[in-house]
Amino acid sequence: MDVKATKKHTDKERWICIYPAYLNSKKTRAEGRRIPVAKAVENPNYSEIRDVIAAAGFVVGVENKKYCRERSNEPTVRGRIRVHFRNDDGSVINPKFPSRDSILLHCGEMIPKLKSRTDKSTKSQEHGAGQAGGGKKKNKKK
Repeated sequence: MDVKATKKHTDKERWICIYPAYLNSKKTRAEGRRIPVAKAVENPNYSEIRDVIAAAGFVVGVENKKYCRERSNEPTVRGRIRVHFRNDDGSVINPKFPSRDSILLHCGEMIPKLKSRTDKSTKSQEHGAGQAGGGKKKNKKK
């Protein structure tokens, strides 16, 4: 019996892959972005993507892989998300998301609304306002 004929959608290797570069607004299409810049997110990481997709009702797996077009060796760009997208009969699991692109667009829409993203923006604004008075040290004469 052929090995390919026995492969089902429940096998993790048959699940769709999503890399953070697919959603990164700082990347060009040639560098791997798959959605329009207007709907993309600035520097998403794998944990944000995982949280959004899991909240949408999908079974998610995370792998420590780096996107082939990624030039940076920073650990923040690593991570590949595997999503159980189709049943064994080929039908989509969640009819609200009929395609891979619909999942990517959903991630681009929901990641900016994550609590971790909104907390970072408010903290940086508060922190920046507190340092407006200067920053130079005054030398005391002895």
